[in-house]
Amino acid sequence: MTHLSVNVNKVATLRNARGGNVPNVLQTALDCERFGAQGITVHPRPDERHIRYADVRELAPAVTTEFNIEGYPNESFINLVLENKPAQVTLVPDGPDVLTSNAGWDTITHADMLRPIVARFKAAGIRVSLFIETDTELIRGAADVGADRIELYTEAFAVNHATMGAEAAKPYAESARFAHSIGLGVNAGHDLSLENLADFIAHVPHVDEVSIGHALISDALYLGLENTVQAYRRQIELGWHRREH
Repeated sequence: MTHLSVNVNKVATLRNARGGNVPNVLQTALDCERFGAQGITVHPRPDERHIRYADVRELAPAVTTEFNIEGYPNESFINLVLENKPAQVTLVPDGPDVLTSNAGWDTITHADMLRPIVARFKAAGIRVSLFIETDTELIRGAADVGADRIELYTEAFAVNHATMGAEAAKPYAESARFAHSIGLGVNAGHDLSLENLADFIAHVPHVDEVSIGHALISDALYLGLENTVQAYRRQIELGWHRREH
């Protein structure tokens, strides 16, 4: 069954808007786990505009499910990950001025940069995932630089799903099959929601994990956090049920 990792960045954004420690990022993460999340994701950026490096240091020993730190691999990020040793690091190609992740890696152009960074993390026992689009040559490039998994960047799926429905999952299904065939695990994330998640899971095979933040935290404003986490788990289960039938 595909695992749900909750990205708590938006909780930190709300906290930082007022100062202080309300809402409490650590407590929210622990509550998400208690309500059924199978992982916690954070994406610290150099300006710490949402998740702070101090949050990562507080979360790392407290998270009991799978902790995933994602970000651009500058030296301060690399050192933060090696210090805190999450189960997984997800490398994304955004620079410090990017509002949110908006592209996957060109693993061919950046192979010489990525290869030693991936090796450093793997030597520390940390699984490495690369944020990537559906191009099979770039997925092959992820394997070539030593990555363990890819995270499919699903914004285009979410946009197209509004008009195409499940048909929007087709290129992702092909990419997931290819990644699996060359030994890569498959994660997915960006703009997955209660409206499109079941279709994605039903039509895209081999998905180990989905990472969901903005939509899930937004839904929690209306539904409550416990109901929302469980609603996302149910959509994953619904997708698996559709696949089996």
